[in-house]
Amino acid sequence: MSWYLKVLKQYADFEGRARRKEYWMFILFNILFSILAAVLDNVLGIAHPVTGYGPLYIIYVLVVFVPGIAVTARRLHDIGKSGWMLLLAFIPCVGGIILIVFFATDGNPGDNQYGANPK
Repeated sequence: MSWYLKVLKQYADFEGRARRKEYWMFILFNILFSILAAVLDNVLGIAHPVTGYGPLYIIYVLVVFVPGIAVTARRLHDIGKSGWMLLLAFIPCVGGIILIVFFATDGNPGDNQYGANPK
């Protein structure tokens, strides 16, 4: 949970590097809280009947959108790539696979052009 809060504290910080653990823990808690928000929307009866999502889910997604992009850019910085490499996600099929490989790759040892090693 501390990794998730660390990302939220660095809300729009696109500078520096993020370890694999920081990134993947944020993703894990983000998925859990998204599911929780969607379930609450449905239990409270405020979810849209077609999509199943309601205002709690939409608010949560909007709140974590910028920190999610920021931690992703910092994760790419950790392996020596530019944050703009996130645009690979728009390439059908292969873009997402390439990004998952990047996110699972161990960071560059020592300092790189984006800062000191966070380990």
